[in-house]
Amino acid sequence: MSKIIILGGAGFIGSHLMDTLLEEGHEITVYDNLVTGRGSDLDQHRSNPRFKFVKGNILDQDDLRKAMVGHETVWHLAANTIMQGSGYGFDLNNNVLGTWNVLEAMRKLDIPELLFSSTSAVYGDIPGEVLPETTAPLHPISLYGATKLACEPIISAYSHLFDIDAWIFRFSNVVGGGMGHGVIYDFIQKLRRNPAELEIWGDGKGRKCYFLVEDCISAMRCMYRTRRAEEHPVKCDITNIGGTDLISVDEVAEIVIEEMGLKDVKIRYTGGRHGFPGDVPSIEADVSKLISHGWKPSMDSEKAVHDCARRLIHNLR
Repeated sequence: MSKIIILGGAGFIGSHLMDTLLEEGHEITVYDNLVTGRGSDLDQHRSNPRFKFVKGNILDQDDLRKAMVGHETVWHLAANTIMQGSGYGFDLNNNVLGTWNVLEAMRKLDIPELLFSSTSAVYGDIPGEVLPETTAPLHPISLYGATKLACEPIISAYSHLFDIDAWIFRFSNVVGGGMGHGVIYDFIQKLRRNPAELEIWGDGKGRKCYFLVEDCISAMRCMYRTRRAEEHPVKCDITNIGGTDLISVDEVAEIVIEEMGLKDVKIRYTGGRHGFPGDVPSIEADVSKLISHGWKPSMDSEKAVHDCARRLIHNLR
């Protein structure tokens, strides 16, 4: 049993991670400002003596450090996750400066372990290539991807200078119950407003991996346990986290329409490869490193999108 703090633990991935770690018997503190996280996801655990919630912002150095006292492991999932329309300073502050605050608190408190959620958006727009963790140079095309990439070398430096074991996870498209944004969620909301027509940003041809949030949690746990068991682990390890196949935006739209029970929906495209400025239309991250450690997704992208759409539609009803 460990004392673990989850920064951003009321968010989509963080709340699922919280559930898993509590089931494993750990003592969990969730630190979240509840701007995008949902307090209702915490309610089932409030009577658990191994659970604690602290409302706070990672930009508040004093409150953050106080909340982190006494913990052995930090899962850092707090960030701006909205890629479009977030504003220039918002990504810099929440992703880069916030991560700097986390690392400074870990240095001062001698907390030895950090697990950090990065993104496949750090690779940028490199169509037609399968991208391993060693891909270089990296040229992200969104502020979200750029600021996440900026965090990675800072984490590496702190890891080597101050004896912090760091895991960096570059996520593909994580989907599942509790999502509050993303293409599946957006399509459902658009079709609820107008069941006769669906607007698709871009040309609908972009292809990406979609995998369940439960698989994301199990993949991170797999890499965490594997590296802790190694005799001479690297100080800062980067792993692509995702599934093994891709589907197009058009296919995602067809699945959502099917799950909503709609017929004769007119599809309208805004045109162009990029759905919005900073969007990477197609990306395939190489997950062979993850697979080599014995992990595999529970379902492919098509089934994951079906499962996610079904859960989101059920919750909305």
